[in-house]
Amino acid sequence: MVRLPFLSRKPEKKRDINEAIKADNIRLKDILIVEHYRNGKKIDERVVENLIVSVGKAQVSGLIGGVVTGTFGYVALGTGTNAPASTDTALQSEVVRVASTNSRVTTNVTNDTLQLQATFNFTASYAITEAGIFNASTGGTMLARQTFGAINVASGDSIVITWKVVVT
Repeated sequence: MVRLPFLSRKPEKKRDINEAIKADNIRLKDILIVEHYRNGKKIDERVVENLIVSVGKAQVSGLIGGVVTGTFGYVALGTGTNAPASTDTALQSEVVRVASTNSRVTTNVTNDTLQLQATFNFTASYAITEAGIFNASTGGTMLARQTFGAINVASGDSIVITWKVVVT
């Protein structure tokens, strides 16, 4: 009896697209670094993990396929204290938004991380408690949002944001 190896193989199990995507386990993870400066000296630093919101995930999928425009190049700060939720589309109480300087850096593999850096110079006092990434100078789509304990800024203070979005 002759055995034909290809006939003895088990048939491949079919997976639907959702199972295949989950198996690859591609994720976006972000880290927010907030540095508070007064008179040119760093007086506080916070490092927090954030929430990639649902509309941000949808925008990323559209950017990958080229079916939407509007890359993420703005960081906003606010005074809202509601906990971040996946359904958020804006900061609770935005105070200021600036264009970020974007680059790709290496976290695990070459160029796997988008790094946004932004500097905010204050001319009034605020208790800054939230931050977000956006794709427009006003309105637009939010990618991520995070809240944190109040950073009390006074006129003349600055906050430097470094936000890393890692594709894992």
